[in-house]
Amino acid sequence: MNKKVALITGITGQDGAYLAEYLIKKGYIVHGVKRRSSMFNTERIDHLYQDPHVENRNLILHYGDLTDSLNLTRIIGETQPDEIYNLAAMSHVKVSFDTPEYTANADGLGVLRILEAVRLLRLSQKTRIYQASTSELYGLVQETPQKETTPFYPRSPYAVAKLYGYWITVNYREAYGMHASNGILFNHESPLRGETFVTRKVTRAISRIALGMQKKMYMGNLSAKRDWGHAKDYVRAMYAILQQDEPSDYVIATGVTTTIRDFIRMSFEAIGVGITFRGEGIDETAVLTSIDEQLFAEKAGEDYLEALRKRIGEDVVGVDPNYFRPTEVELLIGDATKARTRLGWEPEYSLSALIEDMLHNDLKLMKKDSYLKKGGYTILNYFE
Repeated sequence: MNKKVALITGITGQDGAYLAEYLIKKGYIVHGVKRRSSMFNTERIDHLYQDPHVENRNLILHYGDLTDSLNLTRIIGETQPDEIYNLAAMSHVKVSFDTPEYTANADGLGVLRILEAVRLLRLSQKTRIYQASTSELYGLVQETPQKETTPFYPRSPYAVAKLYGYWITVNYREAYGMHASNGILFNHESPLRGETFVTRKVTRAISRIALGMQKKMYMGNLSAKRDWGHAKDYVRAMYAILQQDEPSDYVIATGVTTTIRDFIRMSFEAIGVGITFRGEGIDETAVLTSIDEQLFAEKAGEDYLEALRKRIGEDVVGVDPNYFRPTEVELLIGDATKARTRLGWEPEYSLSALIEDMLHNDLKLMKKDSYLKKGGYTILNYFE
């Protein structure tokens, strides 16, 4: 029996790594597209890597970019995929304001290039296409909670580019009979989340504060509300969408919304640290007020307890206006009734479990970082 073939753009990202692992376990041959870089940038999928000299590999990487139509057409023609998961994007909302043209090219026209390649290669009836859409489409929300029929109102170059990607996917589905679907995914996080994204920024900073490596974290809009789930749950939904007889578009969300302020509070509490927010607007801060010493010792280690005790009463969170967006998205909360009903999809991770997973990972990473520094080595972090 021939194995199914999947092509994943953005395979080195958070979602691409989890999806590749998920599909390989299901017996797929997975082809991944990654951008050329002077660094390997494959840490998230290194555990899946197979030497090119190995026969019958189930993971094969290709250099490519969503801005290069000839390259994408060649890769799709060579791999002849049964399923394409387009997860590649310039996905940082704040950065999209600084790079709007590139964002439009990659996140908008990149989708068109994939769809058109499938059409020109006469694979429309063979290849199913998943387009990674986003809750940022709802922007200035017109309805709460947001579902598939809620009007879009994008509030960033990223969201506007994704809006084009959404509608061109629908258009090719209707015009050419393609099995092409959008997954409107609300915020999904994990230990593999990039360090510049807000949830990972929080869990990473809290780990460093707990270990005495950082004094304070600076945030943007603490009152913004998001619907956060675990990326492992969301890649299961991606797969399920392409297994349906008919293509369609689905909201994937937990249906629970939380402020960034409460996400920070919950994250500190997960390691036994109590904080209190004071002030308003750009003057708002969070003060370290208490420590559950038994829980902290269990999560972070007893060796770091005394130093943190001395910090009770000090600020550990501040606000920096430089992190505000020119146009803010204040509230996102999804209604995934359609996914639950048609796909049988349910999230397995709660927000608390997600935070625990991320903090456990970051505490280990930061301890390793600290150990190496004590040994005379310097770990450079170019994102700080």
